[in-house]
Amino acid sequence: MAAAGSLPSPQLLEEYSQFFRLLSEPARLQLLCQLRQGPMDVASLIAATGFSQSHISRQLGQLQRAGLVCCERDGVRTIWRAEGGLVDDLCALVQTRLRQRLQSQLAQLQSA
Repeated sequence: MAAAGSLPSPQLLEEYSQFFRLLSEPARLQLLCQLRQGPMDVASLIAATGFSQSHISRQLGQLQRAGLVCCERDGVRTIWRAEGGLVDDLCALVQTRLRQRLQSQLAQLQSA
């Protein structure tokens, strides 16, 4: 991240943009939310989300390349999990921001 008071370079801004585009897909967010609950294999993710195997595999691949999920083999199964605290931190940040915005809107409605 750029130092306080300086602007990120165009290349860094492009990286930020790509990261946020990755998170803008509802299917990827749903998979991240599922994996925040604990490690799961693709069959469990299919049952939980209703997505097709190919759709889940494609989305998990993109999340893995971004470092948001990782996998390990368990016999013939591949077990996926959310990677570290980054996903938790991002979700908490967004939830806090949404809560603040809704509280502000409610306060405005109550004072009108």
